[in-house]
Amino acid sequence: MLITGASTGIGAALARAFAAQGAKVGVNYHASEGSAKALVREIEEKGGRALALKGDVTKLADCEAIVSRTQEAFGGIDGLINNAGLMLGRVDSLKADDEHISAVIDLNARSVISMTRAARPWLARKGGFVINTTSIAARNGGANGAMLYAAAKGFVSTITRGHAKELIGEGIRVNGVSPGVITTPFHDRYSTPESLEAIRKTIPASRLGTAEDCVGAYLFLASETLSGYVIGQIIEVNGGQLMP
Repeated sequence: MLITGASTGIGAALARAFAAQGAKVGVNYHASEGSAKALVREIEEKGGRALALKGDVTKLADCEAIVSRTQEAFGGIDGLINNAGLMLGRVDSLKADDEHISAVIDLNARSVISMTRAARPWLARKGGFVINTTSIAARNGGANGAMLYAAAKGFVSTITRGHAKELIGEGIRVNGVSPGVITTPFHDRYSTPESLEAIRKTIPASRLGTAEDCVGAYLFLASETLSGYVIGQIIEVNGGQLMP
């Protein structure tokens, strides 16, 4: 299987969890080479199998290369988790320049189409799965300069349902996971301790989430036994902050 944006945060937690279940895991990264290779070593030291895959998912050629290297190393691909995504800075949506807008959309939205298209032929061979990482921001519109990111994640939620309809005929199940506020390097980069504390007070669980809190939803959606009839769904993982 292949996980994009897997060097840190939720992606890294997923790589560890799937490897512990016996999966061969492609660990895609763009800039965090040290973290990705350390993660692969950690998995291999525990008896698992993983492969670090450098590539920019905003570039179609890189997407195709990432998929090609994964299937060559593992003899195929039975699962894809489109997890790569960043806010790329808190910017007023109507003040952002075209370059910033394109960068946010390309990374968070367009990459889902490019990676799924590249992996589709391999996933269809055995009836695989695609799980897209969206966000609570897709439903609440984001805040404090996060509106473009939220809009891009709204696209991810919608294309998840669309791809679910388009690909189930090939035996490919498509679903999504929508994390709430998760304590990962994402928020280290874009949020202040004060803003996170204010959000924590709105969460019924009375705490922010961890990357490990998200893992169970992905494992469930990846399992044909547990979720073989679950198609086009998005599981909210947010401590009760949003109850749609």
